[in-house]
Amino acid sequence: MALEATDIIEALLYGVALSADAFAVSVCKGLAVGAVKPRHIAATGTWFGGFQAAMPILGFYLGFAAKDYIINYDHWAAFILLSVIGINMIRESTEKSCPTDADASFAFKKMFVLAIATSIDALAVGIAFAMSGGENIWLTSIIIGITTFILSGIGLRLGSIFGIKYKSTATAIGGIILILLGVKILLEHLGIINF
Repeated sequence: MALEATDIIEALLYGVALSADAFAVSVCKGLAVGAVKPRHIAATGTWFGGFQAAMPILGFYLGFAAKDYIINYDHWAAFILLSVIGINMIRESTEKSCPTDADASFAFKKMFVLAIATSIDALAVGIAFAMSGGENIWLTSIIIGITTFILSGIGLRLGSIFGIKYKSTATAIGGIILILLGVKILLEHLGIINF
């Protein structure tokens, strides 16, 4: 299937929504680090962007393997998964503090744990993507990874300057976007809209 502008826009929306957790943790790390250096931005972006790109692919193939068993309900499964993730992100946006593990350390073990924690939602989105019959998972994942890389770097820098001022807003916006994408998938499969 040919790539369309709507595919790219949708991939960018997934990228912005899924990078919200990484952005929030990056803001907290920036606050802890203080003087952010290019190596900090590169490390944070690579860890978070890499995992955010890989998890949807893994989720997609897991979801694709199960698709035959729930083919009559796949659009509902995608809608529910995205809505639950979105609602959880909106709920998390009300928490004003930083996670206790978002300290100034860029050690392998610390960054690995944070990268996994911030990308679990991307695994579920990959499953939802498979359930919705989404195509171009590789392009979508690359765009998600690049978006997360960029927004993680911005979050790190903003955290070092402004503290956690933007953390809650970013998380809430990400949650809203995921809910709207879930609604779009459901309405398309029900034949109410056609993008």
